Amino acid sequence: MTKLIECIPNFSEGRNRETIDLLAKEAESIPGVTLLDYSSDTNHNRSVFTLVGSPGGIAEAAFRLCKLASERIDMTKHSGEHPRMGAMDVIPFVPVKNTTIDECIEISKKTAKRIYDELKIPSFLYEDSAASPGRQNLAKVRKGQFEGMPEKLLEPEWAPDFGERKIHPTAGITAIGARKPLVAFNVNLGTSDINIANAIAKTIRASSGGYKACKGIGVMLEDRNIAQVSMNMVDYETTPLYRVFEAIRFEAERWGVSITGSEIIGLTPAKALIDCAEYYLKIEDFDYNKQVLENHLLG
Repeated sequence: MTKLIECIPNFSEGRNRETIDLLAKEAESIPGVTLLDYSSDTNHNRSVFTLVGSPGGIAEAAFRLCKLASERIDMTKHSGEHPRMGAMDVIPFVPVKNTTIDECIEISKKTAKRIYDELKIPSFLYEDSAASPGRQNLAKVRKGQFEGMPEKLLEPEWAPDFGERKIHPTAGITAIGARKPLVAFNVNLGTSDINIANAIAKTIRASSGGYKACKGIGVMLEDRNIAQVSMNMVDYETTPLYRVFEAIRFEAERWGVSITGSEIIGLTPAKALIDCAEYYLKIEDFDYNKQVLENHLLG
């Protein structure tokens, strides 16, 4: 019985092509692991990789990529639109085939311990790996970012789960955890006013009283001179993509602004997009399990 786990490491580097290519080459060299996709954004100054592999292979990949990132990325020189606190900023493990969230939790803890023991990079456990509810939300864990993290770690409630109360001088600190599949979904606005994107993000995200399972911030895409609502949809079945898309459209109209496009970063479960097709096409009595051809072919 083949076991597969997905890992989606986020690196605080989206501009240095040499570093990004070296990370991809390293990911492709690890036995038992397949690099499915990777993408970079210069405005966010961030790269997102998607790997899948055996439990042992995926744990080794996470460690080796963290090691390479710590050697290539200096957080004291980093700037970008996306919040970040470490060179390998986030390491989520997701059960894919014949695995459970509990197995992913165990891998996350073993990986965090190895990263500190061998690289001296501390970490917080988040999402399903979190030791307490207050550490489940990545945004709360990362608040303060790299620059504010040394002071944060001295607060009584913010000792790292692995490591001492001090960041790695150049690699910072990492969030490691197990979670369900999420969709990184961004909506671009026809305006250069970042305040509008911030206002819309505040309206839709769960932490401000918006949609459950939606995390959102406003960011500026400098190369295109447009503002963006950048989101993580942590449970696309609880809050589907079309619901937040329409909410953003509705809110944008208040400001006299249109939506110019949207994007998905990395891979997404097919059902997240098929749910949108079902909604917009008004398909009646649609059965995802029976009526999607690929479900029958791929089993």
